[in-house]
Amino acid sequence: MIHPEGKPYITIPLLASGLAALFKKPKTSLFFLSGALALAYFFRNPRREPLLDPELVISPADGKVVICQVEEKKELFEGPLYRIGIFMRLWDVHINRSPVSGKVLKVVHERGGHLPVFHNEAFEKNEKIYYLFEREDGTPFWVVQIAGLFARRAKNFVLPGDDLVAGDPIGIIKFSSRVELFFPYDGGELFVKEGQRVFAGETVLAKVPLKT
Repeated sequence: MIHPEGKPYITIPLLASGLAALFKKPKTSLFFLSGALALAYFFRNPRREPLLDPELVISPADGKVVICQVEEKKELFEGPLYRIGIFMRLWDVHINRSPVSGKVLKVVHERGGHLPVFHNEAFEKNEKIYYLFEREDGTPFWVVQIAGLFARRAKNFVLPGDDLVAGDPIGIIKFSSRVELFFPYDGGELFVKEGQRVFAGETVLAKVPLKT
């Protein structure tokens, strides 16, 4: 299935391919057709079936885990946080998904630069969208979409006040990019490590017990 965000990108090279074929330019037609097929692959939106356990934290992105550590970010939370950074390569699925079931509290678009996203400083300097989710027990989770050197646009599908189930689509970053996930350290248990491949809406990253 192709996500609607990709249709304008796919339509243009398809039309160009058809025109080239009409004017008997088979090589040009094949070139544009190949581009359309590559874009269709990029904007694919496969069905995902997350485990609906409220204590599990599901990956928000496809890609490779490049950061998996505990750190403090006072602008987000008073206390230590788990940070999981996922690098999305050009051929990964770029639909991002909610890591937990809960309510969207904030969606904030922050403008910035376009450094290569495999550099850690891209988190501080690049254009990004912050999402703050609150689980039913009040535990906060942050997902940050980071635009990169070629990923010049991120788009959110959700707004503050929306109720989500783990694995629901929340947005897309067009072309290679990075997604960061933050959640409170206290009581959490990680199931992934740096270098591991993960899949949005399916891979379990951690377990955070519900507050009683």
